[in-house]
Amino acid sequence: MGYDLIIKNGLVILENSEIKTDVAVKDGKIAAIGNDLGDSKKVIDAKGLIVSPGMVDAHVHITDPGGGYRDEWEGYLTGTRACAKGGVTSFMEMPLNQVPATVDKESLEIKFQAGKGKLSVDVASFGGLVPFNLERHGIEELDAGGVAAYKCFMATCGDRSIDGDFMNVDDYSLYEGMKLVAKTGKVLAIHAENAAITDRLGEIAYKNGKTTLKDYVATRPVFTEVEPIKRAILFAKETGCRIHICHVACPEGVEEVTQARQAGVDVTCETCTHYLYFETDELDAIGPVVKCSPPIRDKKAQNGLWKKVMQEEISFVTSDHSPCTPDLKDTANAFEAWGGISGVQNNVDILFDEGVQKRGMPLTTFANIIATNPAKRYDLAHKGSITIGKDADFVLIKPNSSYVLKATDLEYKNQISPYIGREIGAQIAQTILRGHTIYSIDAGVVEERFGQFILK
Repeated sequence: MGYDLIIKNGLVILENSEIKTDVAVKDGKIAAIGNDLGDSKKVIDAKGLIVSPGMVDAHVHITDPGGGYRDEWEGYLTGTRACAKGGVTSFMEMPLNQVPATVDKESLEIKFQAGKGKLSVDVASFGGLVPFNLERHGIEELDAGGVAAYKCFMATCGDRSIDGDFMNVDDYSLYEGMKLVAKTGKVLAIHAENAAITDRLGEIAYKNGKTTLKDYVATRPVFTEVEPIKRAILFAKETGCRIHICHVACPEGVEEVTQARQAGVDVTCETCTHYLYFETDELDAIGPVVKCSPPIRDKKAQNGLWKKVMQEEISFVTSDHSPCTPDLKDTANAFEAWGGISGVQNNVDILFDEGVQKRGMPLTTFANIIATNPAKRYDLAHKGSITIGKDADFVLIKPNSSYVLKATDLEYKNQISPYIGREIGAQIAQTILRGHTIYSIDAGVVEERFGQFILK
């Protein structure tokens, strides 16, 4: 049997082990794993490289279409090219910040049309749970349209001056929405922050002349994350809805999720690369480019999150790639800056360096948190592991290979990132999507676009 591709001589991360072996690809699928696999049209020599499943980034914002309001934010062309360069072979796209937000059949179709012919990697979609789609059959329409999961905000979000922009839920909308999502069998992902408290603390700090990122962090204390996590879990128990807590920034929040899961609630959580990399005391030296919510907390919280990641109490790590235009970050007052970090291009290399190389994370745990666990949680059956029959999605990592990230390295539409100027101790050597090389360190991102929307 002739194969389309064989990756030879690499250290391959399988579901329960890592082994020096070869992997064969046929018709975009993993066809064989082992030695002396036979003939192939193409061969990649991966000697000295780690062969990992391509990352499934479960939290990415692409602002396409921009609706005339956010046209210069991240689009599919640049966003998915950044994924390819960063070793992300598929991602879950959030239902905001595009205009209109993805909340019903019509807006989902608009989004699919906006991405047509622009995808360098595969994209699965979140549908939005907002107060105004509960009685319009939006949840049901999104399910029929093929979304992989749903997303809601317990924190304040959206611009009420923009028709069709996203909107956070109140408790009633969350409760009723969970009942509807439960009927689909899909997961509801939740941004859990107490809006009433964080909004008011922020208003008071701003009026009192506070301007720094450290001041901003102080207006979103740990309990304002933990309380809505507990509330969401209570609602999930009541409704039978499967839930996932997004971007947890404190170990106390993870503990609530772990306890609930042990008690039988179908709940998981994620954290983000930036919570594992930065800490509060360095934020003001970096500037508003590193502002996000929940905020980046102190070193103790960071250490606690790493412990939870190593124990796999945190199911996976995401980028929460949420870019904007440079002007929205260019302010001396942290409270006025857009809250979101551009990071999808630097998940894999930073997590490999910080986790595997610096902290001794097992390679199997690394593959779990970047690929296997998110694919399983969102039922992306063909993604997430190097297993016969799955999509041939790989990232080849060059370990112990330091480089300093420059703005010109970034594929983003707006080349801003808090990681610029940082030395990263590993590099992405090659990214492969369903057997097609979409990036190599020598040739860059290929112009041909092999990405597809994943429909559920």
